Amino acid sequence: MNADEVRDRLRLLRTDGVGPITYHRLLSRYRSAAEAIGALPGLARAGGRASPLRIPGPDAAGRELDRLAQFGARLLWSDEPDYPRLLALLDGAPPALSVLGDVSALNARSVALVGARNASTNGKRMAELLAADLAASGLVVVSGMARGIDTAAHAGALRAGRTVAAIAGGIDIIYPAENAELQRLVAERGAVVAEAPFGTAPQARHFPRRNRIIAGLSLGVIVVEAAPRSGSLITARLASEMGRELFAVPGSPLDPRCRGSNDLIRSGAQLVESASDVLAHLTDHPGGSPAAPLRPGVAEPADVYEDRAADPDLARRRVLENLGHDPTEVDDLVRRCQLSATSVVAALLELELGGRLEVLPGNKACLLG
Repeated sequence: MNADEVRDRLRLLRTDGVGPITYHRLLSRYRSAAEAIGALPGLARAGGRASPLRIPGPDAAGRELDRLAQFGARLLWSDEPDYPRLLALLDGAPPALSVLGDVSALNARSVALVGARNASTNGKRMAELLAADLAASGLVVVSGMARGIDTAAHAGALRAGRTVAAIAGGIDIIYPAENAELQRLVAERGAVVAEAPFGTAPQARHFPRRNRIIAGLSLGVIVVEAAPRSGSLITARLASEMGRELFAVPGSPLDPRCRGSNDLIRSGAQLVESASDVLAHLTDHPGGSPAAPLRPGVAEPADVYEDRAADPDLARRRVLENLGHDPTEVDDLVRRCQLSATSVVAALLELELGGRLEVLPGNKACLLG
């Protein structure tokens, strides 16, 4: 990939309204990132957007690339051979990751270890011991650099092997501040990865995206202390949806920090008391079938749906009429609209860039607002 294409891809990825799924769809529809950028204004207008899209200029993209290089990090694109193979299986996998450290750690056999920020002393000790034993066995331990269990997991893994930290902000941002030395050591002996642009301060909306990376990099996820509705349970749910193994350390029924992790065991997660419990059940390949990416070309009987060259206005109108604020399967939407998959996917792209709807992982879409 030449320098101009890298810069154009970054411009496309940083454009308002272009998330991972939309980015991949645009690149599959157009011959290059530059051609996709040229089509964006017209697509957004067709989707009903009143204000112009904010598309970064070449200089802005060049500055971000320069800052990454000066920091010692690199941008790893999803079609490069070093991109994490397990993460690439995800519908809506990050088109690019900023990586600081050893890129090979992202394709090593890995397990995630996550849990409560306000963890108990015993919970942190358990996480550190587990991580050390798992790293000593040759596994890379993945976590999120948060306070509590995450911090203990990284520290334990560093005692015996390698660890990967997926962070919510830019690759240059230390959060929490007290983990500055730990994050430096992780980058030195493993890797730190970030999806957010360089210099981005972490915000609440970034953490679920970070959690999908933690789950996506790993063959399985271990939860140590998690309250109901915690971010760790989001990571566990994502891992389950990806077909990854799910593990949990049991805790006291009297401790609210353990209710979520105990519920996971009740629901079928493997109970973990030592690293051997994880090693005995961790496979070499994720189970299940990842959701297929949203794409045109779905086969359908020609006598059921209208012509593929359906009027775009009609397609957009029918999509809006048949979508609600709850996620709808795109295959179901195609049937409801009685149009070809090609027409519906084209309408979804325009309406998403127009700010009218959102296309979600799992081949689903919903209205915004």
